[in-house]
Amino acid sequence: MEPLDSDLQYVVYPSNPKSRFNWLYIMPALGAIWLLYLMGAATFQWSVSGVVDTVMGLFIVLFIVMAALFLWAMAPKENH
Repeated sequence: MEPLDSDLQYVVYPSNPKSRFNWLYIMPALGAIWLLYLMGAATFQWSVSGVVDTVMGLFIVLFIVMAALFLWAMAPKENH
């Protein structure tokens, strides 16, 4: 009998360091949704006074999150 071929070959895909910047595409998408809402409010005369404070507070928090994501994306990897 021949021995079983149990040599496993693992495929390691090289990671692209720029792929960590893809998380930052969330911020312009949220801004575009907000602009679409404001254009709809201007077109159809919706009241936005109750929403503005909440959304602006959310954007301030998201700005801090964006800064943290930006610093994380630019951080050097451990294996370099």
